[in-house]
Amino acid sequence: MTTQAPETKVVDSWRVACDGGEGALGHPRVWLLIPQTDGYVECPYCDAKYVHREFEGKV
Repeated sequence: MTTQAPETKVVDSWRVACDGGEGALGHPRVWLLIPQTDGYVECPYCDAKYVHREFEGKV
């Protein structure tokens, strides 16, 4: 059995919401702030990685 890698999403906003994206099988909605120094943030529930468009390909 293999584990799938966390999803990476490129976004235009520095503030994003994550709910797991699977309806009832997801997780509580959390709001995440992407640090402008790092350019990305990871969801503490599902490990999805949100990359700001300005940092695409750099992180």
